[in-house]
Amino acid sequence: MATVFHELVSDLVHIDVHLVPATAQRPYHALVTSGMSDRPMTVPPDLVGQVPDRAEVMILLPADWPIDQASWQDERHYWPIRTLKVLARLPHEYDTWLGAWHSVPNGDPAKPYADDTGFCGVMLAPPLRFPPEFGTLRTEDGREITLLAVLPLLPDELVAKIEHGADVLLDGLDEHGVSESAGPAARLGAGAA
Repeated sequence: MATVFHELVSDLVHIDVHLVPATAQRPYHALVTSGMSDRPMTVPPDLVGQVPDRAEVMILLPADWPIDQASWQDERHYWPIRTLKVLARLPHEYDTWLGAWHSVPNGDPAKPYADDTGFCGVMLAPPLRFPPEFGTLRTEDGREITLLAVLPLLPDELVAKIEHGADVLLDGLDEHGVSESAGPAARLGAGAA
């Protein structure tokens, strides 16, 4: 059964986070935003019609990740949720857009999200762990919303992505046995510090 963590105070867009708890068949929690797609993103004129202008973001967390609001008082447990909310607001706050293979560092220079993790940025990707149709939602009024998976990155991975692109990063992850099939939940569960 899904749970919704409602935002109490909103600016620009109202961002809620939906939690789909882990099950025996799906050993990870899925957290998905809603509200980011309430307004279109500002897509560059040369890409209008070629890339989605509405999106939501999601992240997978290990089954043993603390998912109660009391635990989320600790930034070591809350940073994935905070990251979803920051990403969901970013296009509206800065009149820009987010799409597949974009990277977003945690500050400039990038710093770890919490004191127990080395992750200092993310890359957005299609939700490859799910069937292709999972990545696009059509609303009753005809809007198309793209779902983007949030992949946490370590400092060297973030540098590789920014300097050399997503293909180089993905090849490097594959060479080191980090595959998309393991998913961000497995990387977060391993600590990756």
